Amino acid sequence: MDAMSSEQAVEQPEQRAEGTSNRVPERAEGESTGEAPRATSNRSTTPRSEAFAAYIGADWAERPHVAPLPREVAPYAAIRRARLSALHPGTRLIVPASPPRVRSNDTDYAYRAHSAFAHLTGWGADTVPGSVLVLEPVGDQHIATVHLREAAGRDSDEFYANPEIGEFWVGARPTLADTATELGLLTGSLRTFLDEGLESLDWSVPTLLVRDADPALTARIDVLRAPRESSGGEDLDPGNADADAPTDATLARDVSELRLVKDEYEIEQMRLAIAATKSGFDDVVHDFRDVVAHPRGERVVEGTFNRRARMDGNAVGYETIAASGPHACILHWTRNDGPVVPGDVILIDAGVEVESLYTADITRTVPVSGRFTEVQRRVYEAVREAADAAFAVVRPGIVFREVHAAAMQVIAAKTAEWGLLPVTAEQALEADQQQHRRYMVHGTSHHLGIDVHDCAAARRDMYLDGVVEAGMVFTIEPGLYFQPDDLTVPEEYRGIGVRIEDDVLVTADGAENLSAGIPRTADEVERWVQGL
Repeated sequence: MDAMSSEQAVEQPEQRAEGTSNRVPERAEGESTGEAPRATSNRSTTPRSEAFAAYIGADWAERPHVAPLPREVAPYAAIRRARLSALHPGTRLIVPASPPRVRSNDTDYAYRAHSAFAHLTGWGADTVPGSVLVLEPVGDQHIATVHLREAAGRDSDEFYANPEIGEFWVGARPTLADTATELGLLTGSLRTFLDEGLESLDWSVPTLLVRDADPALTARIDVLRAPRESSGGEDLDPGNADADAPTDATLARDVSELRLVKDEYEIEQMRLAIAATKSGFDDVVHDFRDVVAHPRGERVVEGTFNRRARMDGNAVGYETIAASGPHACILHWTRNDGPVVPGDVILIDAGVEVESLYTADITRTVPVSGRFTEVQRRVYEAVREAADAAFAVVRPGIVFREVHAAAMQVIAAKTAEWGLLPVTAEQALEADQQQHRRYMVHGTSHHLGIDVHDCAAARRDMYLDGVVEAGMVFTIEPGLYFQPDDLTVPEEYRGIGVRIEDDVLVTADGAENLSAGIPRTADEVERWVQGL
């Protein structure tokens, strides 16, 4: 059976005698185990008697089983794995989904699989935590297997006594067979893989893994790998990844660069995320009366948008920025605890992440009262002009940094025209000057997809200095931020912050603004607020 066709097979879960336990041997803290290492035994009241175990383990109705269908994403994920396989012939590749992350004591953050795992498997919001994708080299190809914690019987103590993974606590898990059908992948028992399979692998085979996904698993693999194969965590800079043999940083780089050009499935997911985000922005504007009435109106904005994200998607793709008045000058303002005052503008930077984990990233700056002041409009339209100039240069064949350069031409010209610069616009644009950047210190664009800042480990000559290709999706987001205590600007400008951010798809002969349906011009934004 060749590597591609073998992905349709499935490892059958081991058969357990009725009434036996699912417990597995203890491991180092943080590793996957049948026990619950973070459960607090000092307050547990779970009955441990044989009588209770027998009673809770019996008399359960059979669950109806609906045979799953292959997911739409499965063939796309197979192509992604094949591309990665071709980059690393003869090398074992390990991509963990990641375990849950502790928020406080024995409570976890909402689970989200590692982006590389989700991209290569097609598993999104319903990923079983702790799963591991292994691409095992066979000849010049790889056999891909997802190891997941399979469903446990209700005759096991895991079912009721383990608050971390027991289905009485967190819900039922899919079977190995159903997961194999849906993802088009071989599947195996995570418990068997971690208890027996890991140590029994041939560790003379070069092995790379995504280091940051599962620290406990990484530590185990670092011990098992031959010293010449282990990066030991010392070479994590993708720029140095090719100095000698490939390292884990090489793999991190490659899984990032695989996402630079989106496939059809990914583009459709981006459209869905943007459509949901548009609804979220409409919700916020519709609720402006409540926003203004509350002493922490920024938090009302955040809550309103996040409600839409949960209704129409999985979650928000990043912490929503609801920055009103001078808070709009703080680039990553996420406290969102201030009032929203008529007469000010509010900068809202938000995106819905859909079930596939792809996210939008959109910013609009809105006059709270429904009408910009003269100075606010002047700043707003300057930022829009910069965004339009950047959009106008987007097409296949340009260098990515040209998008930023086009926006900076406008930002330098406007700030010079308003008398804010100590030099001319032309002088400011020289590499050793850059005075206009005082009012916009961030970049104009970043790649977007399954991460809000997608492809972050890609090499500079593939990213900032890379050639733009059809199928790329990135943001265009110039801004102007005049801090309330900035003495280089007239008082009427101080405390005004404006950013306009759109999500752009590169087409065969230009670009499509995927978020153009959300009002952009000053006139459109005013009508939007007044109409809702």
